[in-house]
Amino acid sequence: MPSRQPAGRRRYNQALTFPERLKEIRTGFERPFWVANITEIFERLSYYGAFASLALYLQERLNFSAEQTGTLTGLFGGMVWFLAIFGGAVADRLGFRRALSIAYLILAASYFLIGSIGAPWLAAVRNAVPLSLFVGFILILPALGISLVKPCVVGTTARASKENVRSIGYSIYYTMVNVGGALGPYCASWAHRHLGVENVYRVAALSVFAMFFVVLFFFREPRKAGDAPPPSIATVARNFCVVVGNYRLVLPVLGIALLLRILILFRPFDVPWWVWAGLLALALAGISRFMWFLVLFTGYWVVFWQQYISLPGYIHGYINADADVERILVTDGLTVICLTLAVNFLIRKVPAFQAITLGTLISSAAWVILALRPTVWGAVLSIFVLALGEITQQPRYYEYISRLAPPGQQGTYMGFAFLPIGIGSLIGGWFGGMLMHRFGEVRHEPAMIWWVVTAVGVGTAGLLWIYDRTLRPGS
Repeated sequence: MPSRQPAGRRRYNQALTFPERLKEIRTGFERPFWVANITEIFERLSYYGAFASLALYLQERLNFSAEQTGTLTGLFGGMVWFLAIFGGAVADRLGFRRALSIAYLILAASYFLIGSIGAPWLAAVRNAVPLSLFVGFILILPALGISLVKPCVVGTTARASKENVRSIGYSIYYTMVNVGGALGPYCASWAHRHLGVENVYRVAALSVFAMFFVVLFFFREPRKAGDAPPPSIATVARNFCVVVGNYRLVLPVLGIALLLRILILFRPFDVPWWVWAGLLALALAGISRFMWFLVLFTGYWVVFWQQYISLPGYIHGYINADADVERILVTDGLTVICLTLAVNFLIRKVPAFQAITLGTLISSAAWVILALRPTVWGAVLSIFVLALGEITQQPRYYEYISRLAPPGQQGTYMGFAFLPIGIGSLIGGWFGGMLMHRFGEVRHEPAMIWWVVTAVGVGTAGLLWIYDRTLRPGS
């Protein structure tokens, strides 16, 4: 006669039914989880809506050159990821509710200022300083807010989820991010067409300003007993030095390079190529093996960010001046939402490094389509293939980094995993602007832009393969 199992044990030994799973989800998350993740939709909607219209706004409305447009657009996209390194420590010190409230106020003011750059009430300030300096300063401001939002939402997801549904909680979070990323360009398209491109940023400001009140009235600080003490700013800075390698050499070199770029942007002058080559050689000589990987993978993001940096101006300048660029950019977010699960199922047995290399090659090949078929639908198909490469490599990228980290340093290494995204945007902005000027305005061979971008991606894949065979820690 079979023995009877206790009811509780039978419950855990058997798969949950669908109604039981729904109940588990309904009761497994506290209210702060839902509030934080709903606000994340609107934060991402505002950010990607602003990003989708930025290149056209700078070049067609504010009359920046192609090179200046690329640099400023890259600055807008890149600073977010640098400041996010320290955003988590600041958010922990302030508390999530206070940090989110401050972040949404900063974002509302920042987007409103971006949309008001050409407004009469800013004329006195605008005329007192170089326009590029004025605009560059304003474009950095949203990063201050976004760098606080991300750690707050991720931290709330961890604290306000029961253990048995926490993995589902992170899936919900990433879904919200992608939904906002897809809706942002679509809303920017509507605002651009009906209200004018300046009002894309005012709509973005209104969106995040509403989230300030949502946080104020509905969000309560999630607290968990036994939480590890949050890292201090000094701890984060020390971790950064550990990741960099010989920081006494690398950081001064990077500071000099950044200062030169700022001076060139605001007071144009020529810097000999050998100066840049020397600075690059010094920086590379001092970085750690892990930083070598991050630097090499930056090439992927240089390729990826061209959809926001170079593509809008390319479509309006060389394909169709009346094309709805923002709506075209919806393609990336929609593809990620619809195909992430399917693609990751298909490549589940592919080793992490090979998936990263494959994703890099796919995203690089995407721009060949636009080079061969310079049409609106060619642009849509290029972005679709670009997104396939993104969802091929992105989940496995973090897995790969976790294996690169020495024992006991996984947290430190994962905290800096997004540095290539920021570096790629900054370099990609300068690089894309240079390509648009040289091959579009000077040589009148705009298709060459995409052949060069593709070459960067293919070269990145090759260098990653060499790294994995020669420099990877533990190899």
